[in-house]
Amino acid sequence: MKVLVTEPLAQDGLDLLCASHDVTVDLRPSGADLKQMIGNYDALVVRSSTQVTAEVLECAEKLRIIGRAGTGVDNIDVPAATRRGILVVNAPTSNTIAVAEHAMGLMLSLSRHIAQADQTMHCGLWDKKAFMGHELRHKTLGLVGLGRVGRAVAARANAFDMHVMAFDPFISIESAKRMNVEMAKLDDLLTQADYISLHAPSTSRTRGMIGARELAMIKPTAYLINCARGDLIVEEDLIEALNEGQIAGAGLDVFTAEPAIDPRLCACPNLLLTPHLGASTEEAQSGAAAQVARQVVDVLDGGVPRYPVNVTALPPEELQVLTPFLDLGRRMGRFYAQFAGNHLREIELSYAGRVTDHDTTLITASILTGLLAEAGHESVNLINASVIAKERGLMVSEMRTAEAESSSSLITLHTHTSTTEHYLAGTIIRNQPHMVRIDNCWVDFVPRGALLVEENDDIPGVVGRVGIFLGDKNVNISFVELGRQTKGGQAIMILGVDEPISKTMVKEVERIRGVNRAHAIQLDE
Repeated sequence: MKVLVTEPLAQDGLDLLCASHDVTVDLRPSGADLKQMIGNYDALVVRSSTQVTAEVLECAEKLRIIGRAGTGVDNIDVPAATRRGILVVNAPTSNTIAVAEHAMGLMLSLSRHIAQADQTMHCGLWDKKAFMGHELRHKTLGLVGLGRVGRAVAARANAFDMHVMAFDPFISIESAKRMNVEMAKLDDLLTQADYISLHAPSTSRTRGMIGARELAMIKPTAYLINCARGDLIVEEDLIEALNEGQIAGAGLDVFTAEPAIDPRLCACPNLLLTPHLGASTEEAQSGAAAQVARQVVDVLDGGVPRYPVNVTALPPEELQVLTPFLDLGRRMGRFYAQFAGNHLREIELSYAGRVTDHDTTLITASILTGLLAEAGHESVNLINASVIAKERGLMVSEMRTAEAESSSSLITLHTHTSTTEHYLAGTIIRNQPHMVRIDNCWVDFVPRGALLVEENDDIPGVVGRVGIFLGDKNVNISFVELGRQTKGGQAIMILGVDEPISKTMVKEVERIRGVNRAHAIQLDE
């Protein structure tokens, strides 16, 4: 596979990519150049500068994955990538400690005037009295956002014997208590904290969340820290607040515009500025490069990434459990589409047994991927399967029950077409996918390779006549599985064959006495 790297990447990451794929490093191409070259590549690895726009993605005919060697994906049009079935991954844990330590460093520098003291010393002055500072001990730290970085800052602040408050609508009070953090409303946090550190993402809800109103609520002795996203703060209002002495000071590592920041910031008193250094440690850069490179290699080799942005992210132990079910789901979807895929309008998925102890979102996406891949020429995968299903007007619902009828875990696909309904059910046995139900017939076979599935009357001689026909056609049978509803009623026969069955042969099978319908089905080995 061909991989394009457009920004500097730590050697650990490059080595991982080069070990198994053809890697091109073309640093910071223009938008026009990127559009021209991206069609030749299966994977793209970027950091924060490369703008992966919808227009660029329109030219990405082969692209399967975009890796962002860092946390934020502001420079990637994720909805456009999702619609095109392109996976976006990042390295959300690689810079957690680096950013948390930088935030603590800014707090210490502001409270002890380290930058100013250093500057005067380099000028030959010894002005000890001018730099009386404050201890962090027993001060209140207000964290706006209690995600990975926020939690890491909280842990370090606890070690400094600080009282930690946090505002985060998506964290429970119980979870915060376990971290020795007091949850609070944003206004209460702003009025009580001695240090306020921002660790929220940039969204329509959070952009400009610290403006004139909020700055006026902060204590005049308090400090504001931002190592998250520049647009969380209205810079115009912060400049005014600092110039008028409304707050004691601020430390900024991120800005609304980078690298050309507002020059008025440089003239502000009590403002400590660093050029987006939060993730700039050897350890963080190496970790980000390795995390992203490993995911790119895994995806190109047919695996599942650890930190996907546009599909559900699962921990490694969860993925290990669910991977066989993802395979089963995709095979069930493909089987159904080739068996009875006409005029589908509604899909009901039932999960029963131990599988319900886990997140089944990806299994549903896998079933839809297999089904929709047979429905047209669109590129369908785990990322865009739900989007395409919705666009096609398919209603998809899920149901979960704790107990399964016949196995430890059972997945049932119940479909409604314009004229009828169908059932498929599958499970995992000895880590292998097994299909155990087709409509009202219980069976047991591994859905793999070339299959001939025929619906017939349960009368003597049908199995023999089909077998003789295939033998006369020089088709070798690897297995036969039979199922029926009632004695003498409707039955089904699944035959594994060494070579795919042609449409002509299917028609001939349907002319055999007792056979009602036949289906040639081709699945992966």
